[in-house]
Amino acid sequence: MYYETTFIVNPDVSQDNTHKLTDQLVERIEKAGGRVIKREYWGSRAMAYSINKRKRGHYVFLVTDGGAEAVSALEAAIRLDERIVRFLSVRSETFDDKPSPLVRRREKKEEESSEAPAEGATAAADASESTGASA
Repeated sequence: MYYETTFIVNPDVSQDNTHKLTDQLVERIEKAGGRVIKREYWGSRAMAYSINKRKRGHYVFLVTDGGAEAVSALEAAIRLDERIVRFLSVRSETFDDKPSPLVRRREKKEEESSEAPAEGATAAADASESTGASA
């Protein structure tokens, strides 16, 4: 039995502190006898509606393998932490180890942006060579 938990961290919290908070939650899960088999940081994203006058939040996605006790421990820790503004846990029969669509889209954008400057720099170099301009 797998449990998928998505939670939103207050946008005033830095990305590094969001990762540290996630590490603490993972430790809670492991102490309760579960294990995290998938962990994704989806980034700072716009929320569908404002919560506490905030329109953005850091989204984190965890998939745990273990009993309901581990998820209960996770949810108890989430409820006590004021930095987390919303969360949702659902039970799942199957587990997909591929990255989520959000992560795949972000990786594709990063890949495209890393290739674009290299192509632009090559085109500029070619243009300067053909015109006889020196750098």
